[in-house]
Amino acid sequence: MSSEERQKPKILLLGSIEHAHDAWKQITEIADIIQPTSSSRSDFIAECASGAFDSCLLAYRTFDSTLLTGLLNQELISALPPSIKYIIHVGAGYDVISIPACTARGIRVSNTPSAVDEATADCALFLLLGAMRNFNAGMTALRLGQWRGGDEEQVRNGEKGIKMPALGRDPRGKTLGILGMGGIGKTLARKVAGAFGMKVTYLNRRRDEEGERELRDQGAEIEWVGGDGEGGFEEGLKRLLGESDVLSLNLPLNAETRHIISTKEFALMKRGIVIINTARGAVMDEGALVEALESGQVHSVGLDVYENEPEIHPGLLANPNVMLVPHMGTWTVETETKMEEWAISNVRMVIEEGKLRSIVPEQRDMQ
Repeated sequence: MSSEERQKPKILLLGSIEHAHDAWKQITEIADIIQPTSSSRSDFIAECASGAFDSCLLAYRTFDSTLLTGLLNQELISALPPSIKYIIHVGAGYDVISIPACTARGIRVSNTPSAVDEATADCALFLLLGAMRNFNAGMTALRLGQWRGGDEEQVRNGEKGIKMPALGRDPRGKTLGILGMGGIGKTLARKVAGAFGMKVTYLNRRRDEEGERELRDQGAEIEWVGGDGEGGFEEGLKRLLGESDVLSLNLPLNAETRHIISTKEFALMKRGIVIINTARGAVMDEGALVEALESGQVHSVGLDVYENEPEIHPGLLANPNVMLVPHMGTWTVETETKMEEWAISNVRMVIEEGKLRSIVPEQRDMQ
């Protein structure tokens, strides 16, 4: 059979290509693209059952495709045709995909890890400075036409509707604790050390000595606070929480990290700590966070992610010491393009070599 007669592999496209059109055009020349016609999760599962996608080799999914499919949990993974051997995810975090369900079906999953590092670290930097300097309270007062707000008597008398923000704190000389020192965490460490002169401590389950050397070569003061052996991570976490002036959450969401920060952990923190979360909302217990803010144990927070997106806890919305961004950590033309190009490179590698460029860590032994 000639190459012209050989059947092209088929791709199930969940979502749309927004930026990397040239890269995707090359894929359309070597593969056939199939898109669902359904508009709801139940209809999509029925479309799967109809055989519409039976010959697809892989599924390429965007973050927004969750609006159609919902979570890629056991139910949905089971509905996919047996021909699908790969899921190409456009994004670094992939908690919407059940990796155990995919592994059980022999489906390999890829993500776009380092493509998001710079933009997400920039977002964390913005939130860090805003939360430390109490900018949100000042900006809120300004939009209400009240300049910086008023003192307690003016608020009590109804002259001002919002209290004047407390004086902020300078980042220079403070300690930034990073929980989860992956690509984003290391990029953030480099930026805060260079721009703000902050000391960085971090906690991973395994020490990253090579990463430490790279950061020290760039002028960062950095220390791993973990320990060896059983209980080393837990002891390291106590130290990280107790010594940090600012805590940045940069770890993936999974069964082990869900609510890794909750009531017990807030009690271990230095009083008046500032917390930044650009990871996933559910790594922190939002109800417990609201209580810690109200008690003053946590002074302020900068959040890009939420436990039940797009819903936000009303206690966070009402608190002027909470700086909120609606999951915009990678919301730049350059980064969204890089993410698509990275994902498309995974598609091409599957078609040409039968493997993934960036298989998720849990499946490394499947590569």
